[in-house]
Parts: sequence; structure tokens; C-alpha cells
Amino acid sequence: MMKFENQNLKPKGNPKAEGRIGNGVTSPSDFGFPQRGFTLLELLLAVLVFSIVLGAIHVVFFSAFRLRNRTADAIERSLPLQQSLAIIKRDLGNLVPPGGTLSGALQSTPTISTSGSISGSRRGQNGPEFYTVTGIVDDTAPWSEIRRVSYFLAAPTNDAPGMDLYRSVARNLLPVSQDETDDQFLMSGVETIAFQYFDGNAWRDSWDSTQVDSASGLSNNLPRAIKLELGLYQENRTVGLPAPVQLVVPVVVLARTNLSTEASGGAQ
Repeated sequence: MMKFENQNLKPKGNPKAEGRIGNGVTSPSDFGFPQRGFTLLELLLAVLVFSIVLGAIHVVFFSAFRLRNRTADAIERSLPLQQSLAIIKRDLGNLVPPGGTLSGALQSTPTISTSGSISGSRRGQNGPEFYTVTGIVDDTAPWSEIRRVSYFLAAPTNDAPGMDLYRSVARNLLPVSQDETDDQFLMSGVETIAFQYFDGNAWRDSWDSTQVDSASGLSNNLPRAIKLELGLYQENRTVGLPAPVQLVVPVVVLARTNLSTEASGGAQ
């Protein structure tokens, strides 16, 4: 009697090389996909496109960063100027009429100067000396609210271009021995400073309140307005000098509020 044995037709192979699908070795060609990868030209094109996109992003961010730095620098340069003009406007807008006990005359000379010679406590004054009510009386500063103020240019102390603008303030107007002033730094980078005075018809380079006014015949008069011209220092001289910064402050205070004339006549 013949015995038939079922033979295992499974092909023999390395068990470690066999796949888990169908217990056989699988490859992309078994699923109908061709066996191919990226060519060198495709890789170069991908790297080139990525470089172009990265360069465009870098240009955009660099331009925005540079614009931000320029804006911050412009704000930092303009902030001291705006603060200085606000202080000067407040001082000139609160002038005290001359002729009082604590207020002297408003006298000036033509003041257009670029020198910053330091002499005495006032250090080469470039502006007029006037009296203003911008002080605050409290327990820590028991002085009168009337102050004597002047502005001057001095050589910079930190090797900055141009000159430094200072505000000289005298609080004690009735000193016992020596007149003491406090010099306050305002801004740097100033080249010229000039004051002009409006008498009602034209601008004048000087003013003397002790002189008699030809129109009213009175003294201790103040101008109708005071104009400040502040020339800023320009490092690049080839592009030309910038226009000076102008500040016009009207003077609303008068030494006399009214004028009276006597009419002579005989009684009938």
C-alpha cells in the first residue's frame, strides 16, 4: 500500500529576511511602485528654492529691523529737543513784569553765538536774563516762586558733537552774600542760539525794558512776543545746514494794565 505525504511547497529562505505580509519578502515593486529616489538635480532645485525663500524672508525682517532702529533713534534725538522747548516755552510764557521788588529789568544784547566760553557761574551766557514765575514753594524749597532764568551754551563734557544747552536758575533773589545759580543741563548737539523780540511792528535783536517807550512814554515795558532760534549741529556739512528750530512765545503780561491821560480844561 502506497503512502502519499503532503510536501510543504513553501520556499525556504532566511527567516530574518522575511516580511510580515504573507510571510514573504516584500518590496515596493510588489505593490506596483517603481524603485526610484530623488535625483541630484531635484535636490539642487529644492535647495535653490529654499535658499530664495529664506533670502526673501531675511530681507523683509532686516528691512523691518532697520526701520525700527531708525525710528527709535529719531525719537531719542527729538525727545530732548521737545523737552527743552517745553521748558523754555513755560519760562517765557510766565514772565514777571519788571520794576518789582523781586523782578529786575529785561535787558539783552544781540545773541547769536557758537562759542561756549565758561566764565563764572553763568558760563558764557547766550540768552537774556529774565524773571519768571515757574517755581514751586514747598517745605523742601522755601524760595520765592519768582526765579531769574537765563540760557547759555557750553562746551560738551562727553565729547558729543556741537555744544550743550544749559538753563541757569537763581532761586534766592535776595542773597545775603553771594548770588548762587543752579545750571541745569537740557540737551546736547546745539550749534547756535538766538533770541528776538517783537515790539508790535518788527522783530528786534535786543531789548531793554529800562528805556522809555516812544509810543506810550513809559518804561518797564515787555515785548509783545519773544522768538527763540535754536540751530542744531549737523555733522554732514555737504548736504547743507538744517533750518533752525523756531519757538515763538507771546507775552501776555503787561507792566501796566491801563493808561490814563489828563485832560486840561477850564470850568465855566
